[in-house]
Amino acid sequence: MTDVKLVAQAMGELDEDRVMAALTEFVASSPNEAEALSVVNACQQGMIVIGELFEKGEYFVGDLIYAGELMAKAIDMIKPVLKGTGSSKVGKIVLGTVQGDIHDIGKNIFKSLVESAGFEVYDLGTDTPPERFVDKVREVKADIVGMSGVLNLATTAMKETIDRLAAAGLRDDIKVIIGGNPVNGEVCKHVGADAFSTNAAQGVKICQGWVK
Repeated sequence: MTDVKLVAQAMGELDEDRVMAALTEFVASSPNEAEALSVVNACQQGMIVIGELFEKGEYFVGDLIYAGELMAKAIDMIKPVLKGTGSSKVGKIVLGTVQGDIHDIGKNIFKSLVESAGFEVYDLGTDTPPERFVDKVREVKADIVGMSGVLNLATTAMKETIDRLAAAGLRDDIKVIIGGNPVNGEVCKHVGADAFSTNAAQGVKICQGWVK
């Protein structure tokens, strides 16, 4: 089994050669889905380190962009290992970064994983106003709404979006999961979401539990 700590370290150091070599070896070992999710989690831990180093001024914007590209490559390598790659879909998810926030690395990671798990994903992109969530949920008859945000103001947009879904008569028919840096149990309760996760792999498991 691939050493997940070394994967996390290599990701945190933005060492693409080491990350790709480790993942190539991992995929060749015929891993199961649980092992694949553990490696995804290791990559995410490396991304957390990158974010911390950025805040300390040791990494810069260009490094964050590169990190996002490296994470996307890593996910692409791991996706074939994950289940749900067949044609049958297990559920529909409307996904977006909420209004006022343009960060999308976490959202894109989650999108890749839930697609691999068999979900049909409607990605609304970034800076998504509440009415766009409402319109898309109504249009596609979604099972789940996923909202992402990195900025503290994102929690206000999340609450407004859920309130709009309720006002439109859609809230009782869907589950809502939120994610991002400012999210925790208290925020989840305040905005009226059903669940929260700052770990994309964990978020996938939550969504899978809702549609079983």
